[in-house]
Amino acid sequence: MSGSRLCALSACEVLAAFAAKTLTPSEYLTACLEQITQYNPKINALAAMDVKGAIARAEGATKRWRSGTPMGPLDGLPIGVKDLQDTKGLLTTHGSIRARSHVPDEDMPMVARLRAAGAIILAKTNVPEVGAGGNSCNPVWGATGNPFDANLVAGGSSGGSAAALAANLLPLCTGSDTGGSLRMPAALCGIVGYRPSVCVIAHPTRPLGWSGISVLGPMARTIDDLTLMLEVCRGHDLDDPLSAPVSARFDDLPEVLLQDLRVGYSEDFGGAPVDPAIRETFKARVETLRPHVKECRPVDLDLGDMDRCFDILRAESFAVAFGAGVREDPEGFGPHIKENVALGQTMSLADRGWAHNEQTRILRRFNALMREVDVIVLPTSPVSPFAWTQSHPTQIDGQDMDIYYRWLALCYRGSLSGGPAITLPCGRDAFGMPFGLQMLGAVRGDERLLSAAKALEGLFAAKTETERPLADMKTLALSKINLRSIVTHPPILAESGQSARASLQTAV
Repeated sequence: MSGSRLCALSACEVLAAFAAKTLTPSEYLTACLEQITQYNPKINALAAMDVKGAIARAEGATKRWRSGTPMGPLDGLPIGVKDLQDTKGLLTTHGSIRARSHVPDEDMPMVARLRAAGAIILAKTNVPEVGAGGNSCNPVWGATGNPFDANLVAGGSSGGSAAALAANLLPLCTGSDTGGSLRMPAALCGIVGYRPSVCVIAHPTRPLGWSGISVLGPMARTIDDLTLMLEVCRGHDLDDPLSAPVSARFDDLPEVLLQDLRVGYSEDFGGAPVDPAIRETFKARVETLRPHVKECRPVDLDLGDMDRCFDILRAESFAVAFGAGVREDPEGFGPHIKENVALGQTMSLADRGWAHNEQTRILRRFNALMREVDVIVLPTSPVSPFAWTQSHPTQIDGQDMDIYYRWLALCYRGSLSGGPAITLPCGRDAFGMPFGLQMLGAVRGDERLLSAAKALEGLFAAKTETERPLADMKTLALSKINLRSIVTHPPILAESGQSARASLQTAV
């Protein structure tokens, strides 16, 4: 089998080949490295890499599989880790000039779980500066281009992860999600991104431990790959008071029959602006789904003042994570971060109290709605991918965006409940780019949502117009503007000296 065909295999297929001794981790890693060498320059999805360490670990995994003693369910599988997440011994920059030489002393807990399961941490994946925004570009590594058109955005803040998966550079990648950072890039790149309930994956590095709008999650090309990774990542940690033991096994989901499924749908999550062409694509997907399910009806997702509530909760996190740094070194941060910190500084205790109270009301209205349906489907992105040189859409369907992340409303409004949400690839939009269908589940209803998503994945895969779109990396043209042309402060590698800048907290 050629290297490109090997890299197109799912993670589950690769691991099965390891077990059958028809493929070794060393052979698979070689194929991934060839794919990365050939195609990563086209999309700039990967940041720091540990090639030497990965080769050594693959050799060890090869010996273990040959002897029938793998160290865990992911033994020998190379993966990407989002560049906001600490990796022991591997440069972790957050896309920030303040952390461009930061090499952590230890893994963050989710990464440690993946490593203990045998995963090989091969690469960091690109992000916006400190994860702020839906466009993965920063002054350290440059911009990530979409594998379907390198001139367009891959989304953010887990854009590097989504692009790497769509380009078959790696079989699994990590992500995180506050206002859509897993779901949006998954939609724009044609892969699967999962935001679990806040209790499922411990996030003990979150600056506000009692605020659950930011969660960690897996990204993959199929539901089976995603649940395999989720089963490894899940877990309770005392330093994350919102995490809790979960009894479900995500790698052995119960079957959900489509004919038993009650589906609610919304075109715009309570009135968020959506491009008319995206609305039409979504309506077509609903009509594809309707004949196969028990019930398919519109639902009212106008749950409250969701935008103001999210604005306050997000600004609160950014003010805590970056406020001191902005005061000490304002030149060390870009305008988006300073804008968020400044927004937080205008807010009072009364604003904060109102936001937490409103979030509680939103949760209870959402819970009442979820007693009537099993899942809710809606678009993930209100627009087709736009030029990566553009920070964000400034207007959607005639409505001005008052802040750079407002275009993510279809995602961040769903974050407020604390429940699970997933984006499934579902064909292409009217512009020929990937279309992502977002699904919301009941709070702590992860097992049910994932089972329903698995059923929908099978339905969509059987139809040409809804099957997962595949990027053709061989014919992908380079971005007309070099993706690294925006680099002003390149990474400082160990051999080139140390930066005086500190590492950073993360708000996402």
